[in-house]
Amino acid sequence: MNAGITRTALRLQPDPRRVIAKLFVPGEERPEHESRSAAVIRRVMALDETTVCAALDRTVLMFAGRHRDVRAIFADHFASVSHRLAAGVELSESRRLLIGAYFTHEYAIEGAALCNPSMVAHPDQSGMASGQLRFVLSVRGIGEGHLSSIGFRTGVLAPGGALTVDPPPNVVTTGLHQQAVYEKSLFQGKLAEFGHDDEVSAVLNRWLPARFTGAELDMVLADLHPTLVARQEAHRTVELIRWIAACNYTSQFPDDTVISGRVLWPTGPSERHGMEDARFVRFTDDDGEQTYYATYTAYDGVDVAPQLLQTKDFRTFHITQTTGSAARNKGMALFPRKIGGRFAALTRGDGESSAVVTSDDIRTWNATLPVQVPGRAWDLVQVGNCGSPIETPEGWLVLTHGVGPMRVYSMGAILLDLDHPERVLATLPEPLLLPTAAERDGYVPNVVYSCGALLYDDTLVIPYGASDASIGLATTSLRGLTAALTGESQPQHALPHAGGLL
Repeated sequence: MNAGITRTALRLQPDPRRVIAKLFVPGEERPEHESRSAAVIRRVMALDETTVCAALDRTVLMFAGRHRDVRAIFADHFASVSHRLAAGVELSESRRLLIGAYFTHEYAIEGAALCNPSMVAHPDQSGMASGQLRFVLSVRGIGEGHLSSIGFRTGVLAPGGALTVDPPPNVVTTGLHQQAVYEKSLFQGKLAEFGHDDEVSAVLNRWLPARFTGAELDMVLADLHPTLVARQEAHRTVELIRWIAACNYTSQFPDDTVISGRVLWPTGPSERHGMEDARFVRFTDDDGEQTYYATYTAYDGVDVAPQLLQTKDFRTFHITQTTGSAARNKGMALFPRKIGGRFAALTRGDGESSAVVTSDDIRTWNATLPVQVPGRAWDLVQVGNCGSPIETPEGWLVLTHGVGPMRVYSMGAILLDLDHPERVLATLPEPLLLPTAAERDGYVPNVVYSCGALLYDDTLVIPYGASDASIGLATTSLRGLTAALTGESQPQHALPHAGGLL
């Protein structure tokens, strides 16, 4: 039995007009070059005040409509390089802002590609007519240098599967960085992961509470015994502790911004080369409280690791690392509720097959149980999930991806047992979605890929990236897809297990 799928006419294209303003240090745009900031500031200081005012006015006029508060951006960037000025030098506000402007540049967050969306119900459903559902669509934008960020679109799903996407605002805003409240267990896990179980880590374990602030961490580090700090290993451990703290933070957006005008820009050192492929899920806890989580891939230029986003309103996001033997590689996707009292997730820690893993605290992930391995012609290279599992009466519906000849990415589906999700009940024998001729060309050719679908009544909406060139939206009937799955007499590639997951 075939599962019918319908591509909608909607197509989201990368928009090079969606720009943010970033700090720019001349010379440092190429790693092997030294900063030329002192020379640039010296040249600005040599300008007469009339020229300074005229240059600033022209620049503000040119860029004010493209950013939320361009003068505030210039002031902030001036503060970043003001140490280059001699002590006691008095500058006019115009000269300070012009210096800041010389140390600012625009970055087109979607300049290279737009792809890998996930879809969840919007936290605010006010104003919807009967049968309508407002949604949030997360997107991966890729710009110059292959830097990835997480952006958003919003829209409405109407009865019968009709979809509309709201036009995003012209101005894009990055969040304000704030320190997090840290979890000691996470620090313990990361220190052990990197092999830094030494006397400094023992001091932190002894004197820090289970949850602590940056100020409390600074106090403990400042009180380390001088002879302990003098040891070479202690310096490395302290540096690692600071690095962990910087990787865990909060990003908050102004009240007067809308979700589709917000972008999560890489801030922590573990993600300095990109935040990739966010898999959002609306998670319901045992007490009924709902929280939006997303697992995403943090890339520092060398290593990749799954990290966690948490939000209630898509305005304030808490970013944390994950730890444990299963917190590695790409493609972690959370289940939308606990199973047997524990958090659960699908992973692809070995880079080519799917497994299920559980956690007591949603940050520490260890032993895995295999779920699906490559085996068919269209997924011989690797298999993985295409977003969080969706609960149905028949089981957990998981959209999957497979990589075949010529690195063609296709999408499939499997059904997992509700109580023991390591058990595969059924597998769709053929791909659910293949790239069409019109979808094969792009930044990464021959790919269809999703980070999460949305189920509403019987309609399953599947947003997908098409060769990293655009985002399409397709729909299918849940009943039809389930029938196509359960109509198979023998599930394919289901791995036998002794005992259950929990």
